Amino acid sequence: MSTHVDAGWQGRRRAGVPRAAVSRCEETSGPRLPSVPATWPHAAGIQEGRGRVDLFEYQARDVFEKHGVPVLGGIVATTPQEARAAAERLGGGTVVVKAQVKTGGRGKAGGVKLAHNPDEAGEKAGEILGMDIKGHTVHRVMVAAGARIAEEYYFSVLLDRAERRYLAMCSVEGGMEIEQLAVERPDALARVAVDPIVGIDAAKAAEIVAAAGFAADVAPQVAEVIQKLWTVYREEDATLVEVNPLVRTTDGAVVALDGKVTLDENAGFRHPDHAELEDTAAADPLEARAKDADLNYVKLDGSVGVIGNGAGLVMSTLDVVAYAGEAHGGVKPANFLDIGGGASASVMAAGLDIILSDPQVHAVFVNVFGGITACDAVANGIVAALDILGDHATKPLVVRLDGNNVAEGRAILAAAAHPLVTLADTMDGGADEAARLAHAATAAP
Repeated sequence: MSTHVDAGWQGRRRAGVPRAAVSRCEETSGPRLPSVPATWPHAAGIQEGRGRVDLFEYQARDVFEKHGVPVLGGIVATTPQEARAAAERLGGGTVVVKAQVKTGGRGKAGGVKLAHNPDEAGEKAGEILGMDIKGHTVHRVMVAAGARIAEEYYFSVLLDRAERRYLAMCSVEGGMEIEQLAVERPDALARVAVDPIVGIDAAKAAEIVAAAGFAADVAPQVAEVIQKLWTVYREEDATLVEVNPLVRTTDGAVVALDGKVTLDENAGFRHPDHAELEDTAAADPLEARAKDADLNYVKLDGSVGVIGNGAGLVMSTLDVVAYAGEAHGGVKPANFLDIGGGASASVMAAGLDIILSDPQVHAVFVNVFGGITACDAVANGIVAALDILGDHATKPLVVRLDGNNVAEGRAILAAAAHPLVTLADTMDGGADEAARLAHAATAAP
């Protein structure tokens, strides 16, 4: 038996990582495993569309409770006084004070502490609030009721993009890093495909608990909780619902002690209440501006701004820029920005304005393949965008166009003869020139 003190979830920040230039945005807590899809719970990466919303633990707990998943009492506090009052409201007994940050390693960092009375809860909260955990400052804690744990399990359901279906993963050995378990004892982690049309009904839940090897006396309870977690996944338009640990207490109850939920922001129009779940205070201001302009933008750490149309092309561009940068002082991409299929003057102006507002950016690489939106329309958009931005446009742009009406597009840019614009014939050549210009600006006295 043990009292609940586990370290909690491994939150992730929405981000993208070029393969040739791993950045701060990759926050995976373990290796990507053979036979495990790219949608592994702790794998970071750019998703199509506007992205995702990772919930804090206390938010996941509230969403679970909303859909009938058994949880323990939990109250958020932002001061030691509030934490003390929260412990009193939870009965005045043993509680766990847990840092609310979207990163892993809270327990090892001292961000999860056991308290036996309200005064001690206030003291522990005072120690945790203001801590820096892997670059995340703790602004709030959750005071959670304690539990007498008999057994710890693991369950998650997630989107398996590669297989175009959902995947449930379950184990009777929870409470530890699930990636570690999958490496050391892969047979202990059951993986069960879930048909998106059928979902997890009673039969599928029974299949999952049987594959995981639950004892007969607890299997029906776990199966019932799994069905409720599936309801969370379906009704909230999630791409990940994870519980680690899912526990059986000494009195026989099955409870979700620690939860992680990732919501698909593309479905936000169906869930106006989801806007309240976003951590706007911690949002990058450039990413917030891009979101308001309905642009798919992720800030990275480099100095070469990148604009492209289509997520695949932009990801490839990040790779090429990172590779080119190796010959120019190690410069890297500064962002991911997908302007989608429409490169109108207003869209291009909004994208350029955001990228040029980043003080880390010293050059911009615009890499567009003309398809439905032809290259001449893109070129007109670039020219008009520079006119709109006027004196705010001060950094060099390298433009590579290809595809539909490429000759006409290049002619438009050549005729405009804007002093900031350089035309490139190829993606490799454009990336190399943008990296050179960025490095030159960085090296200039």
